[in-house]
Amino acid sequence: MPPSLPPCPWLPSPRPGLDWRALHLFRGEPRGAGFYGACLEYGEALWERGLAARAMLCLDRALGADLRGDEPALRDWPLPYRAMAWFLAHTPPEVFIGNPRYHFQHLADRMNEPRREQRRWRAWACWALARVVRPEFAADPKHVVVEPTFDAIAAALTADGIAGESELWRMVFSEARKASV
Repeated sequence: MPPSLPPCPWLPSPRPGLDWRALHLFRGEPRGAGFYGACLEYGEALWERGLAARAMLCLDRALGADLRGDEPALRDWPLPYRAMAWFLAHTPPEVFIGNPRYHFQHLADRMNEPRREQRRWRAWACWALARVVRPEFAADPKHVVVEPTFDAIAAALTADGIAGESELWRMVFSEARKASV
Protein backbone atom coordinates (compact mmCIF):
# COMPACT_ATOMS: atom_id res chain seq x y z
CA MET A 1 0.00 0.00 0.00
CA PRO A 2 1.43 3.42 -0.93
CA PRO A 3 2.30 5.77 1.92
CA SER A 4 0.03 8.73 2.57
CA LEU A 5 1.55 12.01 1.47
CA PRO A 6 1.25 15.50 2.96
CA PRO A 7 -1.31 17.83 1.36
CA CYS A 8 -0.23 19.97 -1.57
CA PRO A 9 -0.63 23.64 -0.59
CA TRP A 10 -1.62 24.55 -4.16
CA LEU A 11 -4.73 22.36 -4.41
CA PRO A 12 -8.12 22.29 -2.67
CA SER A 13 -8.63 19.88 0.22
CA PRO A 14 -10.60 16.87 -0.96
CA ARG A 15 -13.90 15.80 0.52
CA PRO A 16 -13.68 12.55 2.51
CA GLY A 17 -14.17 9.40 0.45
CA LEU A 18 -13.65 11.11 -2.91
CA ASP A 19 -13.14 8.60 -5.72
CA TRP A 20 -13.30 8.20 -9.50
CA ARG A 21 -17.00 9.07 -9.54
CA ALA A 22 -16.06 12.73 -9.00
CA LEU A 23 -14.83 12.85 -12.61
CA HIS A 24 -17.27 10.29 -13.97
CA LEU A 25 -20.05 12.83 -13.41
CA PHE A 26 -18.65 14.83 -16.32
CA ARG A 27 -18.78 11.98 -18.82
CA GLY A 28 -20.68 13.44 -21.73
CA GLU A 29 -20.96 16.86 -20.07
CA PRO A 30 -19.05 20.02 -20.95
CA ARG A 31 -15.67 19.95 -19.26
CA GLY A 32 -15.55 23.51 -17.96
CA ALA A 33 -15.05 25.03 -14.52
CA GLY A 34 -16.86 22.24 -12.64
CA PHE A 35 -14.69 19.61 -14.28
CA TYR A 36 -11.59 21.70 -13.59
CA GLY A 37 -12.37 21.93 -9.88
CA ALA A 38 -13.21 18.22 -9.68
CA CYS A 39 -9.88 17.31 -11.31
CA LEU A 40 -7.95 19.44 -8.83
CA GLU A 41 -9.82 18.03 -5.85
CA TYR A 42 -9.55 14.41 -7.00
CA GLY A 43 -5.88 14.92 -7.89
CA GLU A 44 -5.25 16.05 -4.32
CA ALA A 45 -7.16 13.04 -2.96
CA LEU A 46 -5.03 10.68 -5.05
CA TRP A 47 -1.86 12.48 -4.01
CA GLU A 48 -2.69 12.21 -0.30
CA ARG A 49 -3.30 8.47 -0.82
CA GLY A 50 0.25 8.16 -2.17
CA LEU A 51 -0.78 7.75 -5.82
CA ALA A 52 1.53 10.39 -7.28
CA ALA A 53 1.40 9.28 -10.93
CA ARG A 54 -2.40 9.16 -10.96
CA ALA A 55 -2.57 12.52 -9.19
CA MET A 56 -0.41 14.05 -11.93
CA LEU A 57 -2.78 12.62 -14.55
CA CYS A 58 -5.65 14.46 -12.82
CA LEU A 59 -3.69 17.69 -13.13
CA ASP A 60 -3.23 16.89 -16.85
CA ARG A 61 -6.98 16.59 -17.12
CA ALA A 62 -7.48 19.88 -15.26
CA LEU A 63 -5.15 21.56 -17.76
CA GLY A 64 -7.40 20.19 -20.51
CA ALA A 65 -10.57 21.77 -19.13
CA ASP A 66 -12.38 24.22 -21.38
CA LEU A 67 -11.86 27.51 -19.54
CA ARG A 68 -12.12 31.11 -20.74
CA GLY A 69 -9.93 32.49 -17.97
CA ASP A 70 -12.55 34.46 -16.03
CA GLU A 71 -14.03 31.56 -14.05
CA PRO A 72 -14.15 32.00 -10.24
CA ALA A 73 -12.47 28.58 -9.91
CA LEU A 74 -9.34 30.04 -11.51
CA ARG A 75 -9.22 32.91 -9.02
CA ASP A 76 -9.25 30.40 -6.18
CA TRP A 77 -7.11 27.74 -7.88
CA PRO A 78 -4.95 29.02 -10.78
CA LEU A 79 -3.88 26.60 -13.50
CA PRO A 80 -2.00 23.85 -11.65
CA TYR A 81 1.56 24.50 -12.85
CA ARG A 82 2.67 25.20 -9.27
CA ALA A 83 0.91 22.04 -8.02
CA MET A 84 2.56 20.00 -10.79
CA ALA A 85 6.00 21.30 -9.83
CA TRP A 86 5.20 20.59 -6.17
CA PHE A 87 4.18 17.00 -6.96
CA LEU A 88 7.40 16.51 -8.92
CA ALA A 89 9.52 17.92 -6.11
CA HIS A 90 7.76 16.13 -3.24
CA THR A 91 7.26 12.61 -4.56
CA PRO A 92 9.31 10.33 -2.30
CA PRO A 93 11.67 7.87 -4.04
CA GLU A 94 9.57 4.87 -3.00
CA VAL A 95 6.39 6.29 -4.56
CA PHE A 96 5.69 5.50 -8.22
CA ILE A 97 5.69 8.55 -10.48
CA GLY A 98 6.83 6.95 -13.73
CA ASN A 99 8.94 9.18 -15.95
CA PRO A 100 7.16 12.53 -16.13
CA ARG A 101 9.50 13.76 -18.84
CA TYR A 102 8.52 10.84 -21.10
CA HIS A 103 4.88 11.34 -20.23
CA PHE A 104 4.73 15.03 -21.08
CA GLN A 105 6.90 14.61 -24.19
CA HIS A 106 4.55 11.95 -25.59
CA LEU A 107 1.42 13.81 -24.49
CA ALA A 108 2.52 17.04 -26.19
CA ASP A 109 3.54 15.31 -29.39
CA ARG A 110 0.35 13.27 -29.69
CA MET A 111 -2.26 15.79 -28.58
CA ASN A 112 -5.57 15.86 -30.42
CA GLU A 113 -8.63 18.10 -30.41
CA PRO A 114 -10.36 19.87 -28.75
CA ARG A 115 -8.10 22.93 -28.32
CA ARG A 116 -5.15 20.94 -29.55
CA GLU A 117 -2.58 23.75 -29.53
CA GLN A 118 -3.54 25.04 -26.09
CA ARG A 119 -3.40 21.59 -24.53
CA ARG A 120 -0.22 20.69 -26.44
CA TRP A 121 1.66 23.72 -25.14
CA ARG A 122 0.43 23.12 -21.61
CA ALA A 123 1.94 19.63 -21.83
CA TRP A 124 5.22 21.13 -23.07
CA ALA A 125 5.08 23.61 -20.17
CA CYS A 126 4.79 20.70 -17.71
CA TRP A 127 7.59 18.88 -19.56
CA ALA A 128 9.83 21.90 -18.99
CA LEU A 129 8.94 21.90 -15.29
CA ALA A 130 9.76 18.19 -15.07
CA ARG A 131 13.17 18.82 -16.68
CA VAL A 132 14.00 21.50 -14.10
CA VAL A 133 12.53 19.85 -11.00
CA ARG A 134 13.57 16.26 -11.79
CA PRO A 135 16.58 16.44 -14.15
CA GLU A 136 17.39 12.78 -13.49
CA PHE A 137 14.55 11.76 -15.79
CA ALA A 138 15.83 11.31 -19.33
CA ALA A 139 14.00 11.97 -22.58
CA ASP A 140 12.68 9.02 -24.56
CA PRO A 141 15.46 8.28 -27.09
CA LYS A 142 13.04 6.28 -29.27
CA HIS A 143 10.59 9.16 -29.57
CA VAL A 144 12.10 11.61 -32.01
CA VAL A 145 10.63 15.04 -31.36
CA VAL A 146 11.86 18.62 -31.48
CA GLU A 147 11.96 19.80 -27.88
CA PRO A 148 10.77 23.41 -27.64
CA THR A 149 12.71 26.19 -25.97
CA PHE A 150 11.57 28.09 -22.91
CA ASP A 151 10.78 31.10 -25.10
CA ALA A 152 8.76 29.01 -27.56
CA ILE A 153 6.67 27.56 -24.73
CA ALA A 154 6.10 31.00 -23.19
CA ALA A 155 5.12 32.50 -26.55
CA ALA A 156 2.71 29.65 -27.29
CA LEU A 157 1.07 29.96 -23.86
CA THR A 158 0.63 33.67 -24.55
CA ALA A 159 -0.90 32.96 -27.97
CA ASP A 160 -3.01 29.92 -27.10
CA GLY A 161 -3.50 30.02 -23.33
CA ILE A 162 -5.75 32.09 -21.14
CA ALA A 163 -4.93 35.59 -19.93
CA GLY A 164 -1.94 35.54 -17.57
CA GLU A 165 -1.10 31.89 -18.20
CA SER A 166 2.32 32.49 -19.69
CA GLU A 167 3.27 34.76 -16.81
CA LEU A 168 2.07 32.20 -14.26
CA TRP A 169 4.08 29.43 -15.92
CA ARG A 170 7.20 31.62 -16.17
CA MET A 171 6.95 32.45 -12.46
CA VAL A 172 6.54 28.78 -11.47
CA PHE A 173 9.40 27.78 -13.77
CA SER A 174 11.65 30.45 -12.25
CA GLU A 175 10.76 29.33 -8.71
CA ALA A 176 11.44 25.69 -9.63
CA ARG A 177 14.78 26.57 -11.18
CA LYS A 178 15.85 28.50 -8.06
CA ALA A 179 14.74 25.65 -5.77
CA SER A 180 16.70 23.07 -7.75
CA VAL A 181 20.01 24.95 -7.53
